[in-house]
Amino acid sequence: MDKQDAYKLVVEHLSQRFQVPEDRITPDAHLFNTLGLDSIDALDMLALLDKQWSIKINEEQAKKIRTVQDVVDYILANLPPDAEKKFADQKDSASS
Repeated sequence: MDKQDAYKLVVEHLSQRFQVPEDRITPDAHLFNTLGLDSIDALDMLALLDKQWSIKINEEQAKKIRTVQDVVDYILANLPPDAEKKFADQKDSASS
């Protein structure tokens, strides 16, 4: 998974799960101030990362995530080794 793939996943999640218009989602968009998420939404998004990609985020790390780019960077830095195959499999099934 590269930066562009991770960004697309975050945009998809924000637009589908939280009904954030895609044109408002930019790498520097602030999750709370710009996109209107609240703390419950942020926890929900982190839970999805854990469920979908087995990315664990502790409370201290979560406090540092403020922008869309922070989420993308965190995903890329903390993907477990087997996530790349899982992502490739999902990408292949989506294009079929």
